[in-house]
Amino acid sequence: MTKNKHWANIEERGSLLGMKLLFAIYRLLGRRILLIFLFPVVLYIYATGKAARTASRDFLTQVNYYNGNKKSASWLAGLKHFLAFADSAFDKIDAWLGNITTADIIYNQDGVMQSIIENKKGAIFIGSHLGNIEVCRALSQGRYHIPINVLVFTENAIKFNEVLKKAADNVSVNLIQLSNIGPELAISLQEKVNQGEIIVIVGDRTSVSVAGRVVYSPFIGKDAPFSQGPFILAALLKCPIYWLFCLKEGKKFRVIFEHVSDELALPRKQRTQVLESFINLYADRLSFYAAKYPQQWFNFYDFWQQDQAVSRKESNGESKQ
Repeated sequence: MTKNKHWANIEERGSLLGMKLLFAIYRLLGRRILLIFLFPVVLYIYATGKAARTASRDFLTQVNYYNGNKKSASWLAGLKHFLAFADSAFDKIDAWLGNITTADIIYNQDGVMQSIIENKKGAIFIGSHLGNIEVCRALSQGRYHIPINVLVFTENAIKFNEVLKKAADNVSVNLIQLSNIGPELAISLQEKVNQGEIIVIVGDRTSVSVAGRVVYSPFIGKDAPFSQGPFILAALLKCPIYWLFCLKEGKKFRVIFEHVSDELALPRKQRTQVLESFINLYADRLSFYAAKYPQQWFNFYDFWQQDQAVSRKESNGESKQ
């Protein structure tokens, strides 16, 4: 039986050249004109990308059920979902270009970053692919002089930032690519935290290389696999932990910091139980906001698939089951 692909092995649609072309149109003619060019591109990708289209509509349907609406998501709802994802890329550009300012931001806790600076010890922010945390990164560069280290799982994120730098000269963020969280990385990140820096990692993607190191937690009414790695890292760093969300509301963005713990301890005898409980907390908050802002959910694959039932690939291209 053919296994589903792991999220990291799903082929990216579109080319780097295409991205550069769209960015050129954006810089030359503006965002409104860009949408005229962008719509047929997104429509084509949506019409021809069966796997992502199905994942989108399955997710939106599950949200409907979770919210008490028994209707399946329509084809149009799925298209709007894809358009929202495309639009979010240009929110990132706008943020770095200064077209999104602090006047466009609604903070639930405006003093979090300043508190971290004053305490002279860093923190770890656990985000997700819900909303657009890139906006937070861009705004913090100008408002708070505090280094931000973003852990990314694939080369695609780094390539996007290379294009981003050409569009916005002030893009300055430390991207750290990782496939696994090992002792050397943990030591390096600990040093950064001790120097007052911020670590950002997402908690809604399973391991690129290893199957089974997950906790199945309720997410919008169904158990989904969540990687243990980001949460183990949070415990190793022995620093304050926050959930981070940046969600678009009309033309404004709501930035949500939720303080979770001053430090996560994983006692040896209760390690599994404490870790599961902590991941459950994350899944619960992710569920809450995903159900409220479903069009901003940007995981276009079967999020509920069994982690052991997907096909991973080693760096040499061979499949790892």
